[in-house]
Amino acid sequence: MTIDNLYNSIGPERLARIIHGFYTRVPADSILGPMYPPEDMAGAEQRLLGFLTFRMGGPQDYIQQRGHPRLRMRHGPFTIDQAARDRWVELMDAAIAEVEGLDVAVTLTLRQFLHDTATAMMNRP
Repeated sequence: MTIDNLYNSIGPERLARIIHGFYTRVPADSILGPMYPPEDMAGAEQRLLGFLTFRMGGPQDYIQQRGHPRLRMRHGPFTIDQAARDRWVELMDAAIAEVEGLDVAVTLTLRQFLHDTATAMMNRP
């Protein structure tokens, strides 16, 4: 199983619940909270949902609206060190765990992709 074909296995509703579950945790988090402007929390949630939908083989709305993801460039202004990476993964894993009905192989593939992507976003020692 690859990340490119997970969208139909997860489904749009469950994917939206995962992303929403993550973003409900962010504002109170001492590491990640300050990185997210409170007035753009809904926008950040929609951008991540759009990116993952596209990346997992779903509708291509993200690409049509925002172009190439350029994740490293877009995350460049934020200090993403090991602690920030680990916290992002921790909150995302917790959000995934809340969603029932996910196949084990799907969950493992999704988590591996998210962990690897979080590691790739690190820009500080």
